[in-house]
Amino acid sequence: MIEFHVTHKTVYEYSELVSHCHNEARISIRSLPGQKCFTTAIYVTPRPVMFQERVDYFGNRVAYFAIEEPHSVLEVEAISRVEIDLNHRPYPIESRSWEETANLLEHDPGEELALVRQFMVPSPHVEISHELRQYALQFFPPGSNFLDCVNNLNRSIFETFEYDPKFSTISTPVHEVLHARRGVCQDFSHLALSLLRSLGFAGRYVSGYLETLPPPGQPKLQGADASHAWFSIYEPISNLWVDFDPTNGVRCGETHIIAAWGRDYSDVSPIRGVLFGGGAHKIHVGVDVTRLAQTNNV
Repeated sequence: MIEFHVTHKTVYEYSELVSHCHNEARISIRSLPGQKCFTTAIYVTPRPVMFQERVDYFGNRVAYFAIEEPHSVLEVEAISRVEIDLNHRPYPIESRSWEETANLLEHDPGEELALVRQFMVPSPHVEISHELRQYALQFFPPGSNFLDCVNNLNRSIFETFEYDPKFSTISTPVHEVLHARRGVCQDFSHLALSLLRSLGFAGRYVSGYLETLPPPGQPKLQGADASHAWFSIYEPISNLWVDFDPTNGVRCGETHIIAAWGRDYSDVSPIRGVLFGGGAHKIHVGVDVTRLAQTNNV
């Protein structure tokens, strides 16, 4: 088991005074099998006149706050302590061919599959098209194991696309990312989901964090100094979701900390809201994930 200290700080600087604002923040870490969040403290400056917490449709922790004091700078900081235990993040022992998997997802009337089908259709940042399906099929040879194919697709995005923070915004369409072969973690996750949903699979978008410092002798992972994003694919035989990180070409492990999930970024954006005034603004985001302790499971 590994224990982490996670700090996520966002600062908005406005060119004009903001008279008041209302915001939602999804920056509290979830507790899940294999991941236990002990504490999360959220600090907002200026001090809100209202602060409430709730759980949204996808089970994500959401903080709502309202500020009625005129301000030119808004700071939101979340400090969490979380424990990761990979022994309780199971990987499917058995997986069928991708054709059998797609057929099961399409035709099985079971209640569990009814719930995952919301992750099989287009969403604001995830496209489904014939072009995307044809591109994805190169990683899914006839009769091949489903999760092996997903892993090959995930690895290909890492190997053939360039990590380029200057290329895109969150609204850049998936087909532009595919043609330019560049982007950031949000782009690569939306692309992977578009390819997989175009083949009839269920995939969800995951936001979270990576350990800031790499293990000894290993390279630093892309996206470790900011909030990160990856995708999770549903394996219906074992009824498990399996997480893959296309930005780094790996299956998610002990250094990936899950904050929230949804259909795409629009469901899990860290902070969003409405404000009155403000003019132009700049955003500064800083994330630090520090390993506090590691114990061996007996």
